[in-house]
Amino acid sequence: MVQRTGWRALHAAAGLIGFLTIAAFMVSTIVVELSGDVAAVAEVKAAIVKGLFLLIPALALTGASGFHLAGRAPKGLAGRKFRRMRIVAGNGLLLLVPAALYLHWKAAAGDFDEMFLLVQAVEVMAGTLNLGLIGLNIRDGLRLTGRLKSIA
Repeated sequence: MVQRTGWRALHAAAGLIGFLTIAAFMVSTIVVELSGDVAAVAEVKAAIVKGLFLLIPALALTGASGFHLAGRAPKGLAGRKFRRMRIVAGNGLLLLVPAALYLHWKAAAGDFDEMFLLVQAVEVMAGTLNLGLIGLNIRDGLRLTGRLKSIA
């Protein structure tokens, strides 16, 4: 039983780190864009790329520990969490990581053209989607552990 508790703690901690890291990326992006300071935008884009070295392992640990806890064919709330994480992972790997690298490259060159703005808009929308899906997974994880009661 202690081993399962350890997996749960790892899963919860890694998931929370992932959620908070994405939230920090989103808030810093929006705040710095509203400030209009292009040097600050470039700094934030560089920090986000560095932050990927925390985010990617955190989300990988979340997925691996969730898979370990739920088994090969998760059902119910665990199945929903698993399906959501597929979307989060695809969204992250196909949109968010490439967008972060591209935006960092463009910002470092001082090139804040229409393509920069378009990619950043896509990044904000995809990041918002991932935050929402991970938030739902946190809610369902709390329900699975009995820390949050379901509203029928």
